[in-house]
Amino acid sequence: MLKPLLDRVVLKPVESEETTKSGIVLAQNSKEKSQIATVVAVGNGGLVDGKEVKMELAVGDRVVYSKYAGTAIKYDDEEYIIVKQDEVLAIVES
Repeated sequence: MLKPLLDRVVLKPVESEETTKSGIVLAQNSKEKSQIATVVAVGNGGLVDGKEVKMELAVGDRVVYSKYAGTAIKYDDEEYIIVKQDEVLAIVES
């Protein structure tokens, strides 16, 4: 499993719907990537650039992240994004 360092979190992007609300099926290349993901791992925080960082996110949180944030990687045939905590814009509450 991936273990992020310092103020980073590992996100698993949520698959976007393949049809619109009106029932139109979208082609794979016309779909825009969702910016909603599930947190799968959280770093320990600590001293980052001379400032103490407290981790506000927890494993299992559904979050919205910045469109061009982080680094996308493939690990064990799964896609993940590693971002800094401050690149997460919001927690999605049910």
